Amino acid sequence: MTVFFIGAGPGDPELLTKKAERLIGECPVCLYAGSLVPAEVVACAPEGAKVMDTAPMTLDETHAEIKKAHEMGHNVARVHSGDPSLYGAIAEQIRRLRADGIDYEIVPGVPAYAAAAAALGQELTIPEIAQSIVLTRVSMKSTSMPQGETLENFARTGATLAIHLGVRNLREIERQLVPHYGADCPVAVVYRVGWPDQMLIRGTLSDIREKVRAQKITRTALILVGPALGEVQDFKDSALYDPEMPHVLRPKVRQ
Repeated sequence: MTVFFIGAGPGDPELLTKKAERLIGECPVCLYAGSLVPAEVVACAPEGAKVMDTAPMTLDETHAEIKKAHEMGHNVARVHSGDPSLYGAIAEQIRRLRADGIDYEIVPGVPAYAAAAAALGQELTIPEIAQSIVLTRVSMKSTSMPQGETLENFARTGATLAIHLGVRNLREIERQLVPHYGADCPVAVVYRVGWPDQMLIRGTLSDIREKVRAQKITRTALILVGPALGEVQDFKDSALYDPEMPHVLRPKVRQ
């Protein structure tokens, strides 16, 4: 018996990997986080499967269901949004599985920041503009951040920031980031990316809060900040395709 932690992607059922779809379709038990994973994603569960929305359940209650499946020799599809390695809360589940001697496997999924970039129609790493992406979040009512992992510290790098769980804290985000990026720094707030009611809001650090407030968005949104999000045109082409830069697959400079 194995528990498969499956990344369901951001919400669009067509963004499931082939492996994820196959496993959901084979497991007699499917536990999915219904607040973040649409029911359509797990609609491929086999007929007669035990399919449960874990949104209203505690960690112990969810683990109890897994133990029941383990006793019956049933594999479990534990379906999470995005990619399970990013804010998937799987570490505490894995700790319990190991303690009980239950096997598990992690199946990666499309992370929200990648889906957001696709929805925005752009690259997040532009030559000489931004070559790094920082995936982070703000504390608010969730688990506190480790010392040193502050927005101000990350902002000093000038990297593209992908901020989770922060849409209700845009005033503080603006306060911390403006000194480093400037008030005119481009920002994109992507609401429920991959869902039918997906919404893309573009602005700057100085006006994004009012734009988000006007749309009454208070949750389930990813905030992207950085100069790479702007209408940048005067950047250098990547060396990857530069005819003057030979590499192992293009060893000779073409004449």
